[in-house]
Amino acid sequence: MNELSDRAVPDAMRGNWVDHSAPSWARPYLRLARIDRPIGWWLLVLPCWWSAALVASYQSRAFPSVMDLILFFIGAVAMRGAGSTYNDIVDRDLDRRVARTKSRPVASGQVSVKAASLFCVLQCVVGLLVLLSFNGFAIGLGFLSLLPVLLYPFMKRITSWPQAVLGLAFSWGALMGWATAEGALAAPALWLYGAAIAWTMGYDTIYAIQDIEDDALAGIRSTALLFGVRTPEAVGLFYGLASLMTFAALISAGAGWVAYAGAAAFSAHLFHQTYRIRLDNAPLALRLFQSNRDAGLLLFVGLALDAAVRHVLQGTMG
Repeated sequence: MNELSDRAVPDAMRGNWVDHSAPSWARPYLRLARIDRPIGWWLLVLPCWWSAALVASYQSRAFPSVMDLILFFIGAVAMRGAGSTYNDIVDRDLDRRVARTKSRPVASGQVSVKAASLFCVLQCVVGLLVLLSFNGFAIGLGFLSLLPVLLYPFMKRITSWPQAVLGLAFSWGALMGWATAEGALAAPALWLYGAAIAWTMGYDTIYAIQDIEDDALAGIRSTALLFGVRTPEAVGLFYGLASLMTFAALISAGAGWVAYAGAAAFSAHLFHQTYRIRLDNAPLALRLFQSNRDAGLLLFVGLALDAAVRHVLQGTMG
């Protein structure tokens, strides 16, 4: 086995540029930041984009602020990397016991804890610079997101519901998009946050299917282990709640029919995933997990198009 296959992480995208084109000295740090696994950025930024698109419709704007969308993306990449680096530092001993994670840079000794900690701080600085570009309310709200982020790595040791804490952290953008535009929160943002939490619990339960056997041996807890053979039904419940709360967000925001079409497509995608779950098929679990980028984009496109359509119609009527 060559050095590349020894060091590459099993759930990274095949043919990613980190494994094949990045300088060898940079690869461990790029893997720490999950640059070889962009699905994490998408799952973090999509709730931000949903919220930004929904509030644009609420404010009768044709489209969410392009600058805000770009800043949310940069922040998502930086904070996904920082959170993952922090997670790898905390979990380095557990990671060595799980086949999928034992090659991670800190667990495998490619990067020292000190170097990883410095790298984490640098990524946090990028995230902070993005946050400081928003209004005061959004800045304060953004700092509050650090609490679930800091708690998450420890939850798998003490509860079978670490996916719920991950949901609290990964869904925070559903609040941030609204707060950035309005300088406050309102019912649509809270409903959307709840929907994103349930969505995260569903897709991360699917993700945990990959590690069921190793997690049981290592003492790592998860909803996939908790529900066992009932995992597909549990995911269906999480996704059902995500769908219901998404529609509640649209109702409370007074969204139009295009937004509902996007939400319906989002829900259909989620339930198609649920139907396909197989507990004995880890590669399928990874593909289903990764397909949530497409599910989230369906909802975002529906929300963004709804804002544009409603703006045009209001202009015509006006």
